[in-house]
Amino acid sequence: MSVESKSDEERREETLIHHKPRTFSDKVALYFVKFLRVFADAFFAKRYGHRAVVLETVAAVPGMVGGAMLHLKSLRKLRDDEGWIHTLLDEAENERMHLMTFIEIAKPTRFERFLVIVTQMIFYVSYLLLYLISAKTAHRVVGYLEEEAVVSYSQYADRVKSGDVENVDAPQVALDYWDLPHDAKLLDVIRVIRADEMTHREVNHLIADKISEHPLGVKTHADMSDDAQAKLRDYEQRDFPI
Repeated sequence: MSVESKSDEERREETLIHHKPRTFSDKVALYFVKFLRVFADAFFAKRYGHRAVVLETVAAVPGMVGGAMLHLKSLRKLRDDEGWIHTLLDEAENERMHLMTFIEIAKPTRFERFLVIVTQMIFYVSYLLLYLISAKTAHRVVGYLEEEAVVSYSQYADRVKSGDVENVDAPQVALDYWDLPHDAKLLDVIRVIRADEMTHREVNHLIADKISEHPLGVKTHADMSDDAQAKLRDYEQRDFPI
């Protein structure tokens, strides 16, 4: 069945892909992320733009931590990183650009800016400790966080399409970073950011699977760019330094 002939419901199901947990640590990662989702829903409700500001601050941490840990491991073990350092650092930079975009859209309050600082401090230390204890679990946590991000951005897009949220002009930072047309709107921005989150979801689940030596199951989607899909196929072939 071609992409064009698929129903909206079929495309939505493909968008909201879930990687089922295989081990006890996978289940711990999943339920930890579900626990965090309860607090996010309670605090932000349907203020998706403000939710994105805080959560993208958190989302930009794992790639930087993972890249730094692999850099140090490469130095200690005197072996090549197989290109994963740049992959994870690129992920961190991409998440940071998500934040820069939603700062322009949501205009965070002083309290939300304070919340960003506190959340980042707690999450950075916690994630670093988790990575030192179990890199596999750390990447699985990120995989499930990205699954939730895809859900949130899908709900955000639905509210824009229904008219509950104004489909404002895309900020200049988004036009420049994603090379969007000059007349791009908020909905266009949400779609490209959601596609980025799909890619991060697959990358982190892939790394966790490689560490666990599980069968690999990368899933691509039509909303991902051709470049992102090609990179995912390349990542499947790369060894991960364990």
